[in-house]
Amino acid sequence: MQKNTRGSLIWLRLTRFTHQSNLLSNDFLKQFDLTTAQFDVLMQISTYQPLTQSELAEKVTVTQGGISRMLSRLEKEGLIERKQDWKTKTISLTNKGHDKLDNAFESQLEFQSSFFDECLSKEEQKILYSLMSRVQKNSEKKLPNR
Repeated sequence: MQKNTRGSLIWLRLTRFTHQSNLLSNDFLKQFDLTTAQFDVLMQISTYQPLTQSELAEKVTVTQGGISRMLSRLEKEGLIERKQDWKTKTISLTNKGHDKLDNAFESQLEFQSSFFDECLSKEEQKILYSLMSRVQKNSEKKLPNR
C-alpha cells in the first residue's frame, strides 16, 4: 500500500466530515421539511436572486439534472417562482420560501456551528477558517473558465 500524503489525508478528513455533516443536517432539517441540498439552494437563491438556473448550478453542490428536479419540486411547493424575461428565465424566492428559510436558518446555523464550538477554541476556529479560506481560494484558481 502506498503512503498517503498529508494533503490527501486532509482531503479525506474534509470529505468524511462533509459527508457526516450532510447526513446529520438532513436529519436535523427534517423538522423544517427540508434537506441540506434544499436549504443550500434556498440560501443561494435568497442571496443572489433573481438568478438563472445555470448561475444557481454554479453555486450549489447539486448536479444540473438534480437542480432541475429540485427546482420543479420547490416551485410546486410554492417556495420559488420562475419568471421568463424574453430568453432568460430567472428564479426567486416567494414569500412562502422566505418564511421557510427564515424559520430554519437560525437553528441550522447553531447546529452547524456546534460541530466547531464543541471541540475548537475561538482562536482555533479563526485559524481553521483562515487556512480553509486560503485552500478554497487556491482551488478556485484551478477551475476552468475563471
